[in-house]
Amino acid sequence: VTVDGKAVRQAQATRLFRFYKPQGTITAERDPKGRPTIYDKLPKGLPRLMPVGRLDFMTEGLLLLTNDGEFKRQLELPKSGVVRRYRARAFGDVTQEQLESLSEGVTIEGIRYGSIDANLERRTGRNCWIELNLAEGKNREVRRVLAFLGLQVSRLIRTAYGPVDLSGLEPGQVDEIGRGEIDALRSAIK
Repeated sequence: VTVDGKAVRQAQATRLFRFYKPQGTITAERDPKGRPTIYDKLPKGLPRLMPVGRLDFMTEGLLLLTNDGEFKRQLELPKSGVVRRYRARAFGDVTQEQLESLSEGVTIEGIRYGSIDANLERRTGRNCWIELNLAEGKNREVRRVLAFLGLQVSRLIRTAYGPVDLSGLEPGQVDEIGRGEIDALRSAIK
């Protein structure tokens, strides 16, 4: 293939990396406020990578990075149905019944949030850990929905994106995902 008589480089094979995004980093190349970005934390020598979706400044956990813009977009779209799993530590009182009501979706300040599968993992005093599974991933969705239930989130961790999970990674670590996991992730797209 040529453009204006010059040969175009052949498309690279899709590559996908797992990155444990630490708290206190921006999911962007640069920040006008000077805050640290994920690119400040990634090791040198990686290919040019784009994040699949975003995690807010104080959210930590699994962030997928790819060199394939089309694959990135397929994974991000809510219609893809790829489930994201989170663990939230929150302060306040909530019942399992309240969490189960999120499966019907909820409208908060005019914004409709789709079905969320939420389970109370454990409680220590007024602090609790909640596991949440959702396919939409709107901006700050988990924090907003839990605040709607009267909870204050003190820690939020994305633990999985489809069949790819965070296991074995510490904050700031990155590793490449093999072809089999990429294929499994492609299969998770509706």
